[in-house]
Amino acid sequence: MDPRSEISGFLTSRRARLSPEDAGVPRYGGARRVPGLRREEVAHLAGVSADYYARLERGRISGASREVLEAVARALRLDEDERRHLFDLVKVTRRRVPRKGSNRTTVRPGVQSVLDSIETPALVQNARLDRLAFNRIGRALHSLPADGSRDHYNYATWLFLDPAAPGFHRDLDVAKHDVVALLRAASANDPHDRRLVEIVGTLTTQSEEFASLWASHDVLRHRSGAKLLTHPDVGDLEFGYESFELSADPGLVMIVFTVEAGSRTAEAMRLLAGLAAPLHAEDRS
Repeated sequence: MDPRSEISGFLTSRRARLSPEDAGVPRYGGARRVPGLRREEVAHLAGVSADYYARLERGRISGASREVLEAVARALRLDEDERRHLFDLVKVTRRRVPRKGSNRTTVRPGVQSVLDSIETPALVQNARLDRLAFNRIGRALHSLPADGSRDHYNYATWLFLDPAAPGFHRDLDVAKHDVVALLRAASANDPHDRRLVEIVGTLTTQSEEFASLWASHDVLRHRSGAKLLTHPDVGDLEFGYESFELSADPGLVMIVFTVEAGSRTAEAMRLLAGLAAPLHAEDRS
């Protein structure tokens, strides 16, 4: 992925979504030829010349100072994820040697032990959304074999291309938007990750919906939220989730589902845990 093209697309998309009213720019008579703000309006808000901002929006940003970038971020009303994305893109343009990728594909035994100690569904994935490990109840929730033989798969590819995804996600549109935004953020941090480029390329050519969402340049970082799922054995489920970056394993994130005590989901998870429990020898006889 070309960082300069990414910067151009990102700044253009953020300018297009910001109305003059939102930015506090007076709207004069006559039709506007562009959606959102004009380049010169962003330049005025950022305190730079129109020509200079035009160069930035064409991706010629490597010489821009931090103060200028912060001013552009404020002018475009970037949230924290978007601001971080912009600075990640700038860092890439200034690297003389591409950074070695950090998308690990294995999980240490100690991390698996932590997963196994958690009573609610939990998993570990990397930045390109390769899911690498689950605990037992997490496998049961995702209808994976209890022996862990199918723990490794790419969640984005599954979500957009597997016909089972719509039956699992009741919040499918939200899930798809968030997945694309996570991949977009990951691509800025590690644009030379060949596997990530392959995933994006495959999804762009095989899913019009993915291609449309990718073109929006929305970005997102792992934090917390809600998930609305359906399991074939226990029905509709409502979870919260929290995500934790693994400091000893850069690039890996642990996602832990949370369940409201006394809720229908809590009862359903007790039933699912029973269905997923390993059989003892006396139970097999």
